[in-house]
Amino acid sequence: MLTIILLAIGGAIIYAVIGTLWYSDATPMGKIHMKYLGMDALSPEERAQKMESGKAMMPKMYAAQLALSFLTSFWVVFVVLESLHNGLPLAMAVGFAVFSWLCFTVPAVGTSILWSTCDRSLAWKKFFSDIGSNLVTIIVIALVASLFA
Repeated sequence: MLTIILLAIGGAIIYAVIGTLWYSDATPMGKIHMKYLGMDALSPEERAQKMESGKAMMPKMYAAQLALSFLTSFWVVFVVLESLHNGLPLAMAVGFAVFSWLCFTVPAVGTSILWSTCDRSLAWKKFFSDIGSNLVTIIVIALVASLFA
């Protein structure tokens, strides 16, 4: 169980790293995310001011995000390690994690965007960006966890 917890902590860190890269200004997904947040409508000065005022909340937000990411990571690590320990092939173990993504993450993200007040022309882009980020992260966590089976 200690291995699962430690790998889940590592998975939460993987979530943070991939999320930071995925949603950076240098990526198309980052541009979609900034547009979703309304940052594209702000002047550079207003954007800088908003970013500066948000810095005080960043430690709390990252801590909350790490805690939430830990939960998903814990499930992925648990499913993969238990599957491999029970003799299933890696593809099936990763497949279980992917099906968890499909059955739980995709509907949750979709519902969140469906009922949001975001620009409808942006909704599908945001949906596919968010579920794509989660899928990539889950697969990476599953593959890293498999190295410790």
